[in-house]
Amino acid sequence: MDKYQPIENYGIIGDLNTVALVGLNGSIDFLCFPNFDSATVFAAILDAEKGGYFKIAPIDDQSKPKQLYLPDTNVLLTRFLRKGGVGEIADFMPVESLYVGKELIRMVSCVNGTVDFTMECRPRFDYARATHTIEVIGDREIIFISKGNAHDRIRLLSTVPLEVAEQDVRANFTLATSDTAIFMLEYIAGDSSIRLDGLKQFAEKSFFDTINFWKQWVSKSRYKGRWMEIVHRSALVLKLLISHNYGSIIAAPTFGLPEELGGERNWDYRYTWIRDASFTVFSLLKLGYQKEARHFMKWVEQQCNDIGNAGRLSLMYGLDGRKDLFEIELTHLEGYKKSYPVRIGNAAYAQVQLDIYGELLDAVYLYDKHGEPISYDFWLNVSAQVDWVCDHWRQKDQGIWEVRGGQREFLYSRMMCWVAIDRGMKIAENHSYPLSARWRSERDAIFHSIHTEFWNEELKSFVQFKGAETVDAATLLMPIIRFIGPHDPKWLSTLEQIEKRLVSDFLVYRYRPDQELEGLKGGEGTFSMCTFWYVECLSRAGQLGKARLNFEKMLGYANHLGLYAEQLGIQGEHLGNFPQAFTHLGLITAALNLDRQFADPRNQDLDVWSSVDTDV
Repeated sequence: MDKYQPIENYGIIGDLNTVALVGLNGSIDFLCFPNFDSATVFAAILDAEKGGYFKIAPIDDQSKPKQLYLPDTNVLLTRFLRKGGVGEIADFMPVESLYVGKELIRMVSCVNGTVDFTMECRPRFDYARATHTIEVIGDREIIFISKGNAHDRIRLLSTVPLEVAEQDVRANFTLATSDTAIFMLEYIAGDSSIRLDGLKQFAEKSFFDTINFWKQWVSKSRYKGRWMEIVHRSALVLKLLISHNYGSIIAAPTFGLPEELGGERNWDYRYTWIRDASFTVFSLLKLGYQKEARHFMKWVEQQCNDIGNAGRLSLMYGLDGRKDLFEIELTHLEGYKKSYPVRIGNAAYAQVQLDIYGELLDAVYLYDKHGEPISYDFWLNVSAQVDWVCDHWRQKDQGIWEVRGGQREFLYSRMMCWVAIDRGMKIAENHSYPLSARWRSERDAIFHSIHTEFWNEELKSFVQFKGAETVDAATLLMPIIRFIGPHDPKWLSTLEQIEKRLVSDFLVYRYRPDQELEGLKGGEGTFSMCTFWYVECLSRAGQLGKARLNFEKMLGYANHLGLYAEQLGIQGEHLGNFPQAFTHLGLITAALNLDRQFADPRNQDLDVWSSVDTDV
């Protein structure tokens, strides 16, 4: 039996500081505590033997597990169906706006019959690099203290007796119908106000408070269209990736999960990419979530104030705005299904990626238009960035996919420079701010450059970079960001080339692997965000039947909880870090656009199935 669960077998819970991955087998196999970018205390998903875990399950192995979220919440239920009884675990983390925000609670109950449970808590501090000591306080309270850093302490409270076994803690207990047992893991940052004799009361109160928090948050969404449940699940995922303390937004809460089993493309995504976060803000604004957009804009404004000179905006940051994200390999971990190396930090932080200015300016423009007007001081910072783009849009960079094989003149980077200037102009016009005549001339120069230098007449397609004979799925954003019309002949012929070269059935590769370009060996799966971009392009081009069919197919590839990793393999396996903001924000925008197209009276008499292959 494989000691690693498939990535798609996990659900997540979180408190707006960090998240935990909870497997169908009742095991928490990943948790950075207390923050997204803290070291792990559980990392069995990256090394089943050394990583550490926190598992609760029936003692026998005859259960049939099921998982679901309580509706419109991030409270996860794992149910074990057995002949002799049905057991259930309610897993959640009280959110910081309600409580301290450093607790993980597991409420175990018996729905009917009798269930014999076992619990095993095996923390492994500092990415499993540090051993720890155990302080026993009675038979129901344990404190784990890291030897690597004495400030790293976590406390385990329980309503059932605990037993210490070397560095681990275990418990065996039996529950009959309506019985409950409660376990709470707490990161100790000072004196805790939660006493053992108040554990049951705290857990029950925080359970209902947490449910109400998530339900109230979802109720603020203004989306009431088709696919509302899966759209709101994706929104709940995005909310879990936003730092309560800083307003920054991480790309994914995990690191080291491979883009190809056994491959080397294993990255740390627990940071804030300007690109990913800007796309996230766009999606949340579309749903009506202005508060999250406001907090992110304040975080961006702080970074703009700190960098001093324009053009020094980093492509990614730590949660608190730090820029030095040195990449190292954790050589003691074998990696998920022996996918090595496991990396923390990300060397891409030092790359040049010109597209980030376009994504950021687009998010600022949308926030300024649909959220609240930006301040004049922020505008001065933003306009300085636009001036810098006017000076540097011709230079080479590593592009959106962060290639490690050298810099090129990428079409996508150049196009997003056009977006940066265009949105800067729109913000200025909306506020009647002084507008540099140079902005218009540089914007038009980029437009002509793309149409002439990046158009391959033989292919009848826009290409990946200047002089290339390859296409890139990032080009799918051309009509989405309104650089080109969705019915433009040049665009439609480009879409045909993308379908021919990058689309497998309906799943989309971001590009075909090229070792010279990437500087990496091996391959990867299809890129799920690109699949949703493809759906949106079809929808905008009027191919509604094909767009809806492909969208519905893609929904079928979500895991049992509606979650997605970064990529999908040929057998439908989830690959890359999980869950991935890119994928979920792509789902939201594709669903909103497709729903809007179907609601448009002009499409009521359209034969939406005319573009669909009837043999499918």
